[in-house]
Amino acid sequence: MKVKEIRDLLEAQILCGEDQLENDLQGVFASDFMSDILAFTDSQQILVTGMINPQVVRTAEMVDMKCIIFVRGKMPTEEIISLAEESGMIVLASRFLMYSACGILYSREEDPKPCRV
Repeated sequence: MKVKEIRDLLEAQILCGEDQLENDLQGVFASDFMSDILAFTDSQQILVTGMINPQVVRTAEMVDMKCIIFVRGKMPTEEIISLAEESGMIVLASRFLMYSACGILYSREEDPKPCRV
């Protein structure tokens, strides 16, 4: 799914990565627990979270995520946005709850994958 489609579906604001609107991203992982992101992500490129701290960007970078979507109306600080920009990530902010955002994205997913344990 293209970043611009994700932006439109989630009524999101693009905070960085506007030059990547045409990029295709696949796979979504949602969590506020950084340990879960490290343990369970497997080729997902989009992180949905309500956790607002620089560790989110560092964790996403470690597992090669391309996009972070902050939900629940949370707005990351300039420090977080700058860190994401340095890593070449796309950052969006949406007012949707995590559950709703995931449902919207899941309904558009072409090949949903089960969690690897």
